[in-house]
Amino acid sequence: MNMVSGVNEVEVKAGKSSGNQETRCPPDKIVIDVARGAYICEETGEVLEERIVDQGPEWRAFTPEERERRTRSGSPLAPAMEGIGLVTIIDYKDRDATGKKLDLKKKMEYARMRKWQIRTKVQNAIDRNLTQASSELQRLANSLGLPKEVQEQAAIIYRKAVETGLVRGRAIESVVAAALYAACRIMNVPRSLDEIAQYTKSGRKELARCFRLLYKELDWKDLGLEMPKPDPFHHVPKIISTLGLSGSIEATAKEILKKIRDTGIGAGKDPAGIAAAAVYIACLLNNEKKTQKEIAMIAGVTEVTVRNRYKEIVKALKLNLPLT
Repeated sequence: MNMVSGVNEVEVKAGKSSGNQETRCPPDKIVIDVARGAYICEETGEVLEERIVDQGPEWRAFTPEERERRTRSGSPLAPAMEGIGLVTIIDYKDRDATGKKLDLKKKMEYARMRKWQIRTKVQNAIDRNLTQASSELQRLANSLGLPKEVQEQAAIIYRKAVETGLVRGRAIESVVAAALYAACRIMNVPRSLDEIAQYTKSGRKELARCFRLLYKELDWKDLGLEMPKPDPFHHVPKIISTLGLSGSIEATAKEILKKIRDTGIGAGKDPAGIAAAAVYIACLLNNEKKTQKEIAMIAGVTEVTVRNRYKEIVKALKLNLPLT
C-alpha cells in the first residue's frame, strides 16, 4: 500500500472524521493512501476521510529537469488585458514560431483569421467598452510611467464600475483615469489628479467628479480594497530622487512630517505641498541649496503653496528658520 506521511492537520479538515467527531490522531501520524484516496491514522487505523480529490498533475517526475520539462501552464490572469488575458491573440509580426517570415499566402490567411478574431471577440456593449478601456488604460499608464501592478489594480476597479453601471453615460477615458488614480492611492504610488489629467482630454474637474463617484458607489470591501487617505510621506521619495538629494535630507523630511502629523496643520491641505515644504526645510537644515521653485515644480504644486506650508510648519515646530 502506497502511503505518504506528514499530512498537515488542515488538509484533513481540521482533524475531523467522517462522523463529524474530532479525532485524537496527531497530525504527524496521519498518512495518505494514494491507491484508495483516503486519509488514514497510523496508530488507530481509522479512516478519517475517503474519496479525496487529487489536485496534483496526472504525470510523475523523478528529477527537477523532468519536472520542469513536463510542467504545463498558461499565462497568468491579467485583469488589464482583454478577456483577463485568457484570449488567444494573433499578432501582426507575420512570423512563424522559429522567427521566419511567412510567405504571401500565409500572410493573407492569417490576416483573415485576425479579422474574424476581432469580430468574434466583441460580443456585446460591455465587451466593446472593456476593449476600448483596456487600450486607454494601457496608454495612460505608459504615459505616466506606472508599474504593471497599478495598471492591473485599475483594471479591476474599472471592471467593477462597469458591472455596477457607473460607466453608463460617462466618458470611458474619464472613468479609466479615475480608476487609475484610485489604484495609485491604494498602492501608495504618488500621482496627483493634475498629473493624470495632463494626459486626458476630460480635465481635472471631470476626473475628480468620476473619482468621487467611484469612491462613493463602489463596494470596496467586496473588492478586498481600502481607500487610504493621501499621505505626504509617499511624495517625499519622488521629490528626493528627482532632485538627486541625499538620503539624510529624505530622513530629515520624514522626521518633520512625523512631528507635524498630530498638529493638524495638514488637514484639508494638498499632501504634495506639505511634502514639498518638508523637503525644503530639510534642505535648509542640511545646508543644501534648493529653491522653493525647484521643489514646487517637481512636487506639482505652486511656489506659493510651498511658501505657505513652509511658514505653517516653521511656526508649528518653532524652528529657528526665517519666515520669508
